[in-house]
Amino acid sequence: MIQIQLNGKPYKIDEKMSVSDLLSKLSLTEKKVAVEINEEILPRENYNKKILSVKDKVEIVHFIGGG
Repeated sequence: MIQIQLNGKPYKIDEKMSVSDLLSKLSLTEKKVAVEINEEILPRENYNKKILSVKDKVEIVHFIGGG
């Protein structure tokens, strides 16, 4: 296991976990969130490709609909 920072808090994940894997583990839908890694927004098409590393700072923002 490795430790990342998730929304400002320490969080342990499996090694070689992609952003898509993390979102699945958190029961989040890719289409309803934006992901920032180390202060850079990650394009949705790269969620499967980006493997998280030790000490990555991950911020996940949820989109909320309304009217």
